[in-house]
Amino acid sequence: MAGWEHNMRKVVVTGIGAVTPLGNTIAETWAGIKAGKSGISNITLFDAADYECKIAGEVKNFDPSQWMEKKEARKMGRFTQFAVAATAQALEDAGLTKETIDKERTGAILGNGIGAFEVMEASMKKYIEAGNSRIPPLTIPMLIPNEAPGNISMIYGLNGTSLSLATACASGTDALGLALDQIRCGRMDMCIAGGTESTITGFGIGGFQVLKTLPTSFNANPEKASRPFDVNREGFVMGEGAGILILEDYEHAVKRGAKIYCEFAGYGGSSDAYHITSPDPSGIGGSLAMKAAIRDAGIKPEDVQYYNAHGTSTPINDPSETKMIKMAFGDHAYKMKVSSTKSMTGHCLGAAGAIEAIITVKAIEEGFARAWPSIRDSNLNSLIVCAILFIFATSFVKGFAFTLALGILLSMFSAIFITRILLQVVIGPWAEKSKWLL
Repeated sequence: MAGWEHNMRKVVVTGIGAVTPLGNTIAETWAGIKAGKSGISNITLFDAADYECKIAGEVKNFDPSQWMEKKEARKMGRFTQFAVAATAQALEDAGLTKETIDKERTGAILGNGIGAFEVMEASMKKYIEAGNSRIPPLTIPMLIPNEAPGNISMIYGLNGTSLSLATACASGTDALGLALDQIRCGRMDMCIAGGTESTITGFGIGGFQVLKTLPTSFNANPEKASRPFDVNREGFVMGEGAGILILEDYEHAVKRGAKIYCEFAGYGGSSDAYHITSPDPSGIGGSLAMKAAIRDAGIKPEDVQYYNAHGTSTPINDPSETKMIKMAFGDHAYKMKVSSTKSMTGHCLGAAGAIEAIITVKAIEEGFARAWPSIRDSNLNSLIVCAILFIFATSFVKGFAFTLALGILLSMFSAIFITRILLQVVIGPWAEKSKWLL
């Protein structure tokens, strides 16, 4: 196992794209996340007047023609349109085009929980009302989950692995994990990976409603409905959208001068083998996946600073996940930051893991971008105090102020220059391309 962990290629993230209830681009989604905005509202995609749950995290004002030809969009289910739009964003972000992408060494691996419910509903209605001869010819091609990676492969002419995973809420995360392993072992150099989902239909909402998993007391106040780990949580809020990450072999990315967001260091999976819809309340299943990811990344639990929780806002999941975290991280669970961004997006099912991975990537990027201003501003304030003391204080205090200022300047020099040199030695060309280091 150790040899497998350390002899594989390093994989990095070089592009991201998203369509979410908070916006149809990364910029809109991230702005909403930072503002703590809720993308949950009353359902408009169908008439929900007779439903107990009348709210969802809908993708709003989505125009597929911004990302693809109208003729082609009409042949796709809504979940496929989301995936194609997010892919276009991610490839542009990665500095890639249809002409420059290495088609033979690039694949598309996406997760999807269910498929095109809206297509199934419309076609089934025609079948019941008019018989089998009236089923629309493109029903099956539009309905099946593999149409998302399939269409992406056809649009960009990709000859690498193209497949779809269906592992319910874990679909998007599992797709990222499989893509990671494919690149690590050399089967491809780059992969379009993530998840997509669109299940806000009468059948979709109704199906989950009868399972008693959706909230019913927040119809007049939808933005407050998704409340992970809150004592007043009632259930998860259905969301939709797509999250796409461009995963790439590190050496391949450096060679083409790509912008690198971060390293995708490890992945872990498990099954608690407990129940068809409920997690094991002991938390054992999820903790095994977390431990496996930590081991795969070659890090220690205490190295993890932030945990983006599944945090579905259901009475069953949240206590179980809390136990998972404590089992996997031990005492460190009480020190690291934990949050669930489903409070703003709702539960996007098969797309959830990918969207939340992108949010975490953006948090890493912005955290690094703010590192220098924080160092600068905090030390500048101290230097101003030193200057005031040196000018107006007694000789003894003047000496203290001078010594303190000298120490601050030396510390800044070390942080800015010596640390930079060490980073350049360790991670090479990437350091030169990372603006936050400059």
